[in-house]
Amino acid sequence: MKGLVLSGGKGTRLYPLTYTKAKQLIPVANKPVLFRVIEAIRDAGITEIGVVVGDTASEVKEAVGRGKRWGVNITYIQQSTPSGLAHAVKESREFLGDDRFVMFLGDNCIQGGISPLIEQFGRSDWNAQIVLTRVPDPSQFGVAELDDEGRIVRLVEKPKEPRSNLALVGIYMFDQSIWEAIAHIKPSWRGELEITDAIQYLVEHGYRVFPYIHRGWWIDTGKRSDMLDANRLVLEELEHRIDGFVDKDSQVTGKVTVEQGAEIINSVIRGPAIIGEHARVVNSYVGPFTAIYHHTEIEDSEIEHSIVLENSSIVSIPHRIEDSLIGRNVKIHRSPIKPKAYKLMLGDNSDVGIL
Repeated sequence: MKGLVLSGGKGTRLYPLTYTKAKQLIPVANKPVLFRVIEAIRDAGITEIGVVVGDTASEVKEAVGRGKRWGVNITYIQQSTPSGLAHAVKESREFLGDDRFVMFLGDNCIQGGISPLIEQFGRSDWNAQIVLTRVPDPSQFGVAELDDEGRIVRLVEKPKEPRSNLALVGIYMFDQSIWEAIAHIKPSWRGELEITDAIQYLVEHGYRVFPYIHRGWWIDTGKRSDMLDANRLVLEELEHRIDGFVDKDSQVTGKVTVEQGAEIINSVIRGPAIIGEHARVVNSYVGPFTAIYHHTEIEDSEIEHSIVLENSSIVSIPHRIEDSLIGRNVKIHRSPIKPKAYKLMLGDNSDVGIL
């Protein structure tokens, strides 16, 4: 089998962060989501992986390279236009050939990986396998309707009135029958070739499509709240370790990772949390479900349930920062200039809460 990872898209729901960074490269528990997807595919025994890229191709290529760090071979596929998931598959035909393959959206996190799914599909004579999970608001996703025997009846992309709460997780497995399906579908009302329409074609034409219902957690990291949820869930499952320096005046409790070169000085760290390489936490409090990325400084401040990206600094902030996603090279500090006032320079679509 081969792997196909979709890593295009503009990430508009994460603006302004994704104006300057590919959404798949935003880290969860200090590891980019895209890296977690590649590892999940590698752990399932697949070493030939195609990565579909769009406008952020150069950044993705620089971060991922040719896959040497994971022991896989990466082939990049430039999608000509962002015209839907089935369109991305169509433009990957040369790489995929007639091999079976797994398609994984590059901004998804799933508990437990995909090794059992790949093994199951590999032993079967199914033409396709889709992964479903129950969600509270299915209208935001592709939705599957099953009959009383658990067989797929209908698939609809983001229906206004969903007929079930089973959403399609961004993981699909196909054989060569998918090429026939894609050749026969038309663009949807969104102007895109929908993968749900291609799967519906397979169902209606007698192909064997197996629905697997995932029981663990799954996160589509498309929004700030989703990123924070994924960060929380992954932090709880990490094998925690202390590789950096923690001085005798600091308290580190719970599941805490301090990566190599990081320094914790006269501070309190309560896990689950992770402090990245060469980060410094001085006279500060870092609370549960917080990920501090590499080369970041937290001084005389408090923060919890947040993600802070690389090369940022938070210094002398009088109130605790919570529920926040803070980008790269950000400086948050108290200004000595009088009169006292909030002085802000914010990107488009920013969301700031001030006491």
